Amino acid sequence: MVATWREPVSPVAVRLRRPTWRDPRLLAGVVMVAAAVALGAWVVSAAEANTPVYVARGTLTPGETVSGADLVVGRVRLGSAEAGHYLAATAAPPSGLVVLRTVAAGELVPLSALGEAAALDVRPVPVVVADAPSAGVVEGAQVDLWVTPELDGEVSAAPRQLAANLEVAEVARPAGAFAVGSRTTVHVLVPTGSLPEVLAALAADGTAWLVLVPGTGGPR
Repeated sequence: MVATWREPVSPVAVRLRRPTWRDPRLLAGVVMVAAAVALGAWVVSAAEANTPVYVARGTLTPGETVSGADLVVGRVRLGSAEAGHYLAATAAPPSGLVVLRTVAAGELVPLSALGEAAALDVRPVPVVVADAPSAGVVEGAQVDLWVTPELDGEVSAAPRQLAANLEVAEVARPAGAFAVGSRTTVHVLVPTGSLPEVLAALAADGTAWLVLVPGTGGPR
């Protein structure tokens, strides 16, 4: 057998090319870096957008004077237009203002819910009820006021409704050793125009009843 000699083949040299803007790997890296920068800027701006506003510590009812003890500071994201509708917590709460409408516990305090006492068109009236009202009768709930007139200790007429949708300002339930035989006193906010009729009916002999308006009271 005759051996054939062949010249060895040299390996082909691979040249490294500089990446260009058309290289998809470079473009992907640029996009990822830009996205990371944008995300970081958004997180910072979102944190800076938290606006300090006052939140009601408990339920605030009309006629109640607002003080710092009634409020806590909350931080929420609000636009400049929205923030202007609420009581800002950048300074101490203004003194001398009263609640014009109910603000629920945990609710941001709207500026429209506060004002001068002269702007109130309701007055608190204590109503001593015959039977303990339901547990849902709490501050901020709404009740209908009914009375049953009496004459010489006897019912003289059918119950009649004096007022509807009165707001509860305060509830004084008897407790402790004095609870037995005691009655609950509920302070309701009566429109000034209805005061003469309501006060006259409550001053006469009879029994007063407060009926909770469904969906407005507290937990039962």
